[in-house]
Amino acid sequence: MPFLSRRRRALTSLAVAAGACLLPAAANAQQFINILTGGTSGVYYPLGVALGKIYGEKIPGVKTQVQSTKASVENLNLLQRGRGELALTLGDSLKLAWEGDAELGFPAKLGKLRGVAAVYPNYIQIVASQASGIQTFADLKGKSLSVGAAKSGTEVNARAIFAAKGMSYKDLGKTEYLPFGESVELIKNRQLDATLQSAGLGVASIRDLATSLPISIVAIPPDIVTKLGSPYVAVTIPAGTYPGQTADVPTAAVVNFLVTHDGVPEETVYQMTKQLFENLDQMVAAHKAASAIKLEQATAGMPVPLHPGAARYYKEKGLIK
Repeated sequence: MPFLSRRRRALTSLAVAAGACLLPAAANAQQFINILTGGTSGVYYPLGVALGKIYGEKIPGVKTQVQSTKASVENLNLLQRGRGELALTLGDSLKLAWEGDAELGFPAKLGKLRGVAAVYPNYIQIVASQASGIQTFADLKGKSLSVGAAKSGTEVNARAIFAAKGMSYKDLGKTEYLPFGESVELIKNRQLDATLQSAGLGVASIRDLATSLPISIVAIPPDIVTKLGSPYVAVTIPAGTYPGQTADVPTAAVVNFLVTHDGVPEETVYQMTKQLFENLDQMVAAHKAASAIKLEQATAGMPVPLHPGAARYYKEKGLIK
């Protein structure tokens, strides 16, 4: 056999062998799902951890990571840049991100965002130490209040509520821009009078505060919620939600959404949506706020287009045509 022919056959054999070696790697290539949440003392984080566990166990070939962030605004900007595959966000932040609002951290329309599901409502919870003397919203004048991290979803809520009440941060004695856990620690140490937290009912940070000292939960009256308009709705924090809370407290709520971006594969988003709704018991075990997640409400009020993967699941379930 001529040398050149033998060499060609040898090279061909090597190429076939190399290809065979690469096949298992390709077949076993993992889909990475980074879940963007919020502070570890809020509700987003434990729900994100639960989703990460569900996806890791139920979706073949998936590797998950749960990232603690400053929540809604940061999450949406990270998704737009492809630095996450799934995120929790407040509905008003999502709407503003889709439209573009430079003042609130969205200098341009975040056009890559795609919807997955409406999940549970965030209750706007304004909590003060009883020692501060704050009983009503008007009592916040001249007092110190933490409104959440600057330009976070919580702070977007705070700005809207103050505006509807005809007030601004200038009416406060001091405005702090702190995460939930840090706000609570300052109140415990008598360095802060109150905290505004946009979260699910029973959020760990407020439970922690209520077990440490007597608290007052400040009402947001229904007429203020009416002024706020969509996506805000009037709700009630039921008596007994927190230690020492003996009466119902009216307030405002905003629906949270799970969102992704248009670069995530359809099959991945289909599985993320499917496994969410087929494992709600695990979500509720992670935090009771998840008990409000309902399939029949999954597309209600979605401010951005549905991802094709989520739409496919809802079509299977007869939720959309």
